[in-house]
Amino acid sequence: MTKIIPFKTIARFVQNAFLCALFIVSIQNISGQVVTRSTYIYKTTGDLPILADVYRKTDNLVKPAILWIHGGALIGGSRRGLNPAQAEKYLNAGYTVISIDYRLAPQVKLQQIIEDLQDAYRWVRSEGPKLFLIDPDRIAVVGHSAGGYLALMAGFVLKPSPRAVVSFYGYGDIAGAWYSRPDSFYNRQPRVSKDEAYKAIGTRIVSDDLYGNRMDKFYLYTRQQGLWPLEVVGHDPDREPALFDPFCPLRNVTKDYPPALLLHGENDTDVPFEQSVLMAKELERKGVQHELISMPGRGHVFDREMGNPEIAATFDRVLKFLDGLLKP
Repeated sequence: MTKIIPFKTIARFVQNAFLCALFIVSIQNISGQVVTRSTYIYKTTGDLPILADVYRKTDNLVKPAILWIHGGALIGGSRRGLNPAQAEKYLNAGYTVISIDYRLAPQVKLQQIIEDLQDAYRWVRSEGPKLFLIDPDRIAVVGHSAGGYLALMAGFVLKPSPRAVVSFYGYGDIAGAWYSRPDSFYNRQPRVSKDEAYKAIGTRIVSDDLYGNRMDKFYLYTRQQGLWPLEVVGHDPDREPALFDPFCPLRNVTKDYPPALLLHGENDTDVPFEQSVLMAKELERKGVQHELISMPGRGHVFDREMGNPEIAATFDRVLKFLDGLLKP
């Protein structure tokens, strides 16, 4: 069910919100639950609006917020990739969820993607209390895969720090051999040429679909050739290793890093399980509150199976972690 909210209601939401524009407000079902989904422009770069979806129950309570970041290797994906069953759990637990788009590689490079994350966070903190009744001092950043990487980046590039970060099968080192060398798993798949890869990218900087050809072709090409760091960061980690320091969470953990929860399948063929192990060891070394939930026998995107009791129970552990840090 979709219902357009009356103009007077829309006007009330956007009063004094000069940093953003309300794009659309609808009421829809998420796993059988009626919630509002408000779509905002959180920033404009050139003539490109970059959007955020805000999911919340229809009440007047001030709530903690989850800034949710989609995956897709920083090449594909969309804010609409939020799993409905997970959204329902967040909402039922009393959170407002803000799912953001960000510009994608290779048209932009990683520094600009991180700027989008920082701008989204500033917007949520400054405009969120007025527009959708969140507490700006109770925000967690949650991401999956490349979004998990950005969640780990959020631990040191966002100021003030979020209350917590949650990384589903993310990574702390983007310069390592796992990303900068041809990958044996992906090289068992049909070869993608450079021309095919770039043709699949098209001209859009923010993707309309969840993955599509950007992932099917371009991402596969970068993994087969070991070119992901060069294509996404714009530098060669072998020739310019120091330039990757600001982009590797593993190299930027301090005692002030926020509490972190890491979840990873031990049989992940896309992002090695070792990436979360290494991040956990560094958090431990710096005395940062953290937990690593390993999933034996599970691969990448293991959490899509929310109907599986084991996965559902694991997600409940995520909520327990968040509740302990974001609720009074």
